[in-house]
Amino acid sequence: MSVDVIGRIFELFERFGAQHYGEDATQLQHALQTAELARGAGCADTLVAAALLHDIGQLMDDAGEAAELFGVDARHEIGGALFLSKHFPPAVCEPVRLHVAAKRYLCAVDRSYADGLSRASALSLKLQGGPMSADEVRAFEAEPFFEDAVTLRRFDDAGKRPDRQAPDLAGHRPLLESLLASDAR
Repeated sequence: MSVDVIGRIFELFERFGAQHYGEDATQLQHALQTAELARGAGCADTLVAAALLHDIGQLMDDAGEAAELFGVDARHEIGGALFLSKHFPPAVCEPVRLHVAAKRYLCAVDRSYADGLSRASALSLKLQGGPMSADEVRAFEAEPFFEDAVTLRRFDDAGKRPDRQAPDLAGHRPLLESLLASDAR
């Protein structure tokens, strides 16, 4: 039953949410802040959920520590989107899948964007292929969830402050339950 996936998500945050993955904010603080930024901007519920869950792949299979400890890209966006796609609609999963590509895209189209990346994001950018080529930019802009991915990426970058307060994880349960794919309920 898909409602169990919400329990699994909460369990992952409980077990690994205190990790910092090279940032000042914890994984849980980052997820909650990113979701609150999306909510505060008036985004659709699906994008708020994507913001909350965009790094869920970091909490799986030790992916969160891969870049900093081992110098490898664990492709957390792919693993996270695959996990979520069994339970949530594409409007949640696709921005999750594309949020790393959105960072590469923004670095390619806005030269000053890279200057604002956190140390951990700058390290992972190198491991993820650096700024996109012109052909990659065109292909990314053709993605159906391109704009949502870029919006999510900007919230992702802004949601890394250890001193910023955000609503707790439990407050997101009704939102996540409402978005479960109807055939997965």
